[in-house]
Amino acid sequence: MDLVQFIKKEMIWVQTPCQDQTALFAEVSTRAASQDLITDKFLQKLTEREAIFPTGLQLENFGVALPHTDPECVTEQFIAVLTSEAGIPFKQMADANQETTANLIFVLGLNEPHSQLAVLQQLMGAIQNEEHVKALLAAKTADDIIETLSQVVLHLKGEEKL
Repeated sequence: MDLVQFIKKEMIWVQTPCQDQTALFAEVSTRAASQDLITDKFLQKLTEREAIFPTGLQLENFGVALPHTDPECVTEQFIAVLTSEAGIPFKQMADANQETTANLIFVLGLNEPHSQLAVLQQLMGAIQNEEHVKALLAAKTADDIIETLSQVVLHLKGEEKL
């Protein structure tokens, strides 16, 4: 199971204009709802979960966030990918008293436990490699993001080098 199968071009924002979590979550929810990917509880549950279990990760040179919510809020699995040059503040997963500025955000709309585990493993492998993160942040289009993630997955499987 590859994370790329859950990437939908319509759910990619290259250089999102969103400046905070509220705007970001609203934008993702609106677009996901228009494609019948989520229930009407998605935005509320996503916001509540992030407040209780923050998902920001501070890497050496970048901030990343992996917000997600309850499986019952997702009707069709997806991963939204957003890049932000300015970054969006997220509380850190390891210490909620610390904040990170996320330049790369993956909103996980997954509703099957085995999908979630496999995708999280691939995402962690991807974001732990600075070259992968740089390539995603350098993307100019949704197609660039999809191509980069496809190459990252192949790289993680040892089938191809980036």
